[in-house]
Amino acid sequence: MKKLYVNPNVKRGHINPELQGHFSEHLGRCIYEGIYVGEKSSIPNVNGMRTDVVEALKEIKVPVLRWPGGCFADEYHWKDGVGPKEKRKKMINTHWGGVVEDNSFGTHEFMELCRQLGCKTYVNGNLGSGTVQEMSEWVEYMTFHGVSPMADLRKENGHEEPWRVDYFGVGNENWGCGGNMRPEYYGDLYRRYQTYVRNYDPKAPIYKIACGASVDDYHWTDKVLETVFDHGTGFMNGMSLHHYTLCTEDWEHKGSATDFDEAAWYRTLKATLKMETLIKRHGAIMDQYDPDKKIGMVIDEWGTWFDVEPGTNPGFLYQQNTMRDALVAGINLNLFNKHCDRVKMANIAQMVNVLQAVILTEGEKMIKTPTWHVFHMYKAHQDGELVESSIENETIGVEADSMVPKLTESVSMAPDGRLHVTLTNLSVDSSEEIQGIFAQSPVKSVKGTVLTNHFKAHNTFEEPDVVHTREFKEISVDGNKLTFTLPACSVLHLEVEI
Repeated sequence: MKKLYVNPNVKRGHINPELQGHFSEHLGRCIYEGIYVGEKSSIPNVNGMRTDVVEALKEIKVPVLRWPGGCFADEYHWKDGVGPKEKRKKMINTHWGGVVEDNSFGTHEFMELCRQLGCKTYVNGNLGSGTVQEMSEWVEYMTFHGVSPMADLRKENGHEEPWRVDYFGVGNENWGCGGNMRPEYYGDLYRRYQTYVRNYDPKAPIYKIACGASVDDYHWTDKVLETVFDHGTGFMNGMSLHHYTLCTEDWEHKGSATDFDEAAWYRTLKATLKMETLIKRHGAIMDQYDPDKKIGMVIDEWGTWFDVEPGTNPGFLYQQNTMRDALVAGINLNLFNKHCDRVKMANIAQMVNVLQAVILTEGEKMIKTPTWHVFHMYKAHQDGELVESSIENETIGVEADSMVPKLTESVSMAPDGRLHVTLTNLSVDSSEEIQGIFAQSPVKSVKGTVLTNHFKAHNTFEEPDVVHTREFKEISVDGNKLTFTLPACSVLHLEVEI
């Protein structure tokens, strides 16, 4: 029996809802067909947004949405996506699939989507191929209330009042697809461009995010911060980090999303657990410049990346979603919670039909993936206080170089005083008896929800409910102790009243 220790009296930090953020890029069928079908579509929609998708996303309380990219952001010119749709410029999406982008989904449509979802807005600006003027005018167009050329243009295009831009990314992956820059060069450009991301509404300042590192490029983090902190520290609110979970180290042959063995299962989970090392090591560099942790780490691209489904456009990055993806989600969301003192936002890639999507669509059909169900359980953590917790553990696996801890966990206290415990069991075939011990806190009641199935199980359009949550009742209570058996290959949420 493994012991889970929880001390509700010790708080370790605030869990921002934005740790469960999402990402939507002009990539494949994420936006077009997945989210936006147009006002004239036979698929039920409100102002062009798919009703079924919006309702499913509202169920998981999407807190923030990042758009328009991704690599697409640094070739996106926002004026092409405003005004009458029949007059908007068409372009080839050179990054993703070589298809025609007709710009029918632009700034107004993104803001409408966020309005329907009730979520915050995260706009990624074009530093790679765009000008300072272009970025400055976009911010003016979206947020300026008074008389100005861009505010007047917004009004001409049908939106009298300004919108709120909660987060703004100054470039994306500028070490790669965003310009192949050196960190010192990007740092200087960031200082320049962010100057013109003006806060036109002092009551709603924009949270400015600098382009951070790819995976373990610690040199990039150090040199960007060194450059930005030279002669001033007030330029940056957040710094991004990107880490994708691969089953192999071969980007050309990443492995199937559904046809894999136990060894591949553990290799994948080992790869995603690297996230904690990245958070700690990039965080240590950030601590040198920002010891008070005023700058947030923003992990605005994370998730699994496998080979595309057979027969689909390789540039569309469409992949299925199994219990393996569910465990990847549970592991990462637990890690983000545990490091909420530094990690202030995270955005899974991507929302619909791309990579580790929470929703898949096919024409009028829609399915919720196992990852969606994990987000549905973990939404209880949003706006909670991280509570001190730890769990006894063991190492499991089938290959010497891909051994993993069997269990991960995190615990938060909601504003109403209830505790929310989330646990993952990484074993494909071994359950675990657990005793939860709550320091000086007798348990009044507990209820649970579990997601578990065969490790390759997934939902299809023919069988959309193969993987779904069920009520978890097999819990005994004795004073301040809970005893239960955590199934193999599972993600569990317990709501505990003390």
